[in-house]
Amino acid sequence: MRVQSLYLYPVKSLAGIEVSSFNLDEFGPAGDRRWMLVNDGGEFVTQRQLPMLATIRTCLDGRAVKVFIPGEGPFDLVPGKEPVSVGVWQDRVDALVGTGMVNPAVSRYCGQNLRFVYMPDDSFRRVDPERVPGWKRVGFADGFPFLVTNQSSLDELNARLDKPVDMRHFRANIVVSGAEPWAEDGWHSLVIGTARFLVAKPCSRCVMTTVDPDSGNRHPQIEPLRTLSTYRKTSNGVIFGQNAIHLDGHRLSVGDTVTLSQQEL
Repeated sequence: MRVQSLYLYPVKSLAGIEVSSFNLDEFGPAGDRRWMLVNDGGEFVTQRQLPMLATIRTCLDGRAVKVFIPGEGPFDLVPGKEPVSVGVWQDRVDALVGTGMVNPAVSRYCGQNLRFVYMPDDSFRRVDPERVPGWKRVGFADGFPFLVTNQSSLDELNARLDKPVDMRHFRANIVVSGAEPWAEDGWHSLVIGTARFLVAKPCSRCVMTTVDPDSGNRHPQIEPLRTLSTYRKTSNGVIFGQNAIHLDGHRLSVGDTVTLSQQEL
């Protein structure tokens, strides 16, 4: 098995970036989901509520993040000094409010008051301790630093769909090729390149998988989630992909070998 593709998401729920490699840090993929959008109440906002967020493109220039808001223009995301406590699922997290004209621009585009917030290095959000022992941290991702998916599983799903979808619908960080469809259900630990990973839990999928990553529109027949739910529904939800943490390593690249190991959580 090998790494087929890699993705970063500089801002939670905005468009991702396909990359040839990325560094690893304490948060997971370096630069991944350190930014997020929040409403007036400080609660996180995603494509679940605002599917048009998929059309806001992002890019990285070193550690700097730029966003491209349709009809508004490009903006650099710059953390200010104003601290704010924000909510992401059940967690409260210390963050910094972004500065400049990007906040009114994204508010105009989305039709409601929104702000970009940044998770600084001294803000600690813990990975679910019921799933992962020890004090592992995560940025603004839903719960785990990595989502690992299997290209063969997507191919099998697409064979059931009238209109195939691509992996962007599932917002993976690491896409693996060379495995049998749904082999990832049995993965417990992986070595990718020189980095070791532990698989924490299957990833339960939601309505975000139905958002077209190019148009920002939801599929009128709720695909591919509707088809996926006919044969991938479990007590943990409708499953596609595996959430993971890394134990060590400094960098991943497309083409890295992927092997199974016996280490357990």
